[in-house]
Amino acid sequence: MTMETARLVEQGRDHKVVSRVGHASKVGYHVSKAITKRKCGKKIKHSVPPTVLQQLFVSCRQVFKGPGTVPSPHDVHNLCSILDKMRPEDVGLSRDLQFFKPKTVVQGTPRVTYTTIYECSNFSLCCLFIPATGVIPLHNHPEMTVFSKLLLGKMHIKSYDWVDPVNSDGSTPAPQLRLAKLKADSVFTSPCNTSVLYPTEGGNIHAFTAITPCAVLDVLGPPYSKEDDRDCSYYKDHPYAAYSNGEASVTEGNGDCYGWLEEIEMPENSEMDKIPYLGPQVTETSC
Repeated sequence: MTMETARLVEQGRDHKVVSRVGHASKVGYHVSKAITKRKCGKKIKHSVPPTVLQQLFVSCRQVFKGPGTVPSPHDVHNLCSILDKMRPEDVGLSRDLQFFKPKTVVQGTPRVTYTTIYECSNFSLCCLFIPATGVIPLHNHPEMTVFSKLLLGKMHIKSYDWVDPVNSDGSTPAPQLRLAKLKADSVFTSPCNTSVLYPTEGGNIHAFTAITPCAVLDVLGPPYSKEDDRDCSYYKDHPYAAYSNGEASVTEGNGDCYGWLEEIEMPENSEMDKIPYLGPQVTETSC
């Protein structure tokens, strides 16, 4: 049975699917293990070439070297070239699934779900499923490089970078209102090119708002980790003109390209629901 023919069932005793608060936040997968391992030195005959997902996995293992490192431009180009050609079917999805064809209007705030394809200390591969009108609020990616590929749907993305990422002594400015430059404020429709954000540029602080049901494949290097001080922080943005005293020289009169960000607690109803990944597998070698 292929991914395209996988059918949706209700959450509960069946571990294959999640369903939340009565709206069409459901994802169906064919049952399979996410990771298999094999030892080096053993010859294995392959009847088919590596899948695009396997190519992505192998490339990520080569590119991401751990916390404190940023992929080279050459490595970024290589990863983007793989992600740009990925289709929903490569991670077990189909636009024919009920999640992407809701028959009822969502009441209230729809929940966002996610699934982890693979995760280690250096990087993670995950998919986000955002129902129509669903929001992932403005948040950051501390010391992380993130590749995002919109597989299905249409969404609005708004992103910022700090004008002053660090103080002259190397410390981070106090978490009151901080000036940030607007990097993106646009609608994106799949299929579209992969977007990349870096620790201090490329729109490290962003928000997603789904116009139609969306699926996003994210590659995070390294992944979030509270133990390593890479926890997620949330923000509320304010118009530049509201608090612009003393900052005119920074923006040179172009206030629309800037905003003030205020760090806040995690917004209500923004916590995501995790579901198991049961799509196509990746093979992990022991070398």
